[in-house]
Amino acid sequence: MSRSVISVENIGKMYRLGEVSTGTITHDLHRAWAKLRGKPDPFATVGISNDRETAGGDYVWALKDINLEIKEGEILGIIGRNGAGKSTLLKLLSRVTAPTTGRIRTRGRIASLLEVGTGFHPELTGRENIYLNGAILGMAKREITARLEEIVEFSGCAKYIDTPVKRYSSGMQVRLGFAVAAHLECEILIVDEVLAVGDIEFQQKCMGWMQDMSQAQKKTILFVSHNLDAIHRVCNTGANIANGILDFRGDIDSTIKHYLTNKELGDSDIFDTRERWGDGQIRISDFKILNVNGELQTSLASGGNYVCELHYQVENTGLLPVKDIVASIDFIDNRGSTTLLLNSSTVNTSLVINHANGVIRCEVLDLNLAPGDYSMTLYLGQSNRQTYDCLNNVINVSVSGGDFFGTGHPGYPEQCRILKRTVWQSE
Repeated sequence: MSRSVISVENIGKMYRLGEVSTGTITHDLHRAWAKLRGKPDPFATVGISNDRETAGGDYVWALKDINLEIKEGEILGIIGRNGAGKSTLLKLLSRVTAPTTGRIRTRGRIASLLEVGTGFHPELTGRENIYLNGAILGMAKREITARLEEIVEFSGCAKYIDTPVKRYSSGMQVRLGFAVAAHLECEILIVDEVLAVGDIEFQQKCMGWMQDMSQAQKKTILFVSHNLDAIHRVCNTGANIANGILDFRGDIDSTIKHYLTNKELGDSDIFDTRERWGDGQIRISDFKILNVNGELQTSLASGGNYVCELHYQVENTGLLPVKDIVASIDFIDNRGSTTLLLNSSTVNTSLVINHANGVIRCEVLDLNLAPGDYSMTLYLGQSNRQTYDCLNNVINVSVSGGDFFGTGHPGYPEQCRILKRTVWQSE
């Protein structure tokens, strides 16, 4: 049975909004006096939960009551929306900052890669920074020298290893930073979103290395990423953080499914969410899926024919008429991969918006989806890459088996990236 290498007990991290430090001297004195007497933080009761949908109060809990145990050799994927508290948790585990409440126990050296250039001195060369990072981890110079060639080769920065790091691109800094953290002597590796900066080839190389090290050397790895496909391929367990709280802990498939679970077709309040981005000049106001008889559908069947209706509202009527509109509906599986892409630009359809309120329809013939649960992302923009509105993973839909092949027997397709038979219209 694997031993526990990280134990997190009831940790919380509270920040005062709008302040660089912990607050006034009076607040600090009150806190110190309460701590000496074994009393709780007198200002902790003022704090509100880390809910981005609400505002109010001078204090906010970035994390609250987190309990977590991580085993040796485990690759834990930590997921959650922006601002949920993922990076704060990693900083606490890396001892970059101290928790407000609770206790963290670790067994073994920890190497962290939290930001691009973490632990690098910009005026020093890549070679000098390797020695600097090793020294910070408590390694002797001879230990670092023994691994130097491996680090440089893995990073792919051999040509620039004697160049000051300040002249490196962000991608080169990530390459060198990961190579240093990976090859220096440590038992626990903590990696934040930084791999998203690197190129695809290097990302694949890093993911393969993490899997190999977990199996061969029993290294424990904590990996934070918004790329759910990467999380699924690399990690064996997962944790979802929502509004500063550990919302779910389990195997990676269950964790991703929990994260993607949101609103169902037919819910009336799904478009009140703040989980959207774009300039908002045109907003998606509703979404419906109808069958050939015009009946509203809350679940779908493989091989069925449907009409997807994307309702919109033009906030800036001075734009009208708006030409070269691009509409997209993405079906995302429980691994976070886009399984089906309905995009008007892929079929060379030029959509035009003439009215302040209207609907864009996509006729879907022979739905090419295997049975399962999917989330959907809705997009409205222009062909010049301008985004008006995008709602990520805003709806859930269930797909059942159907007579996809028209043989009278249940059958369904394998996963398909793009559906060719679609007809787009705007009015």
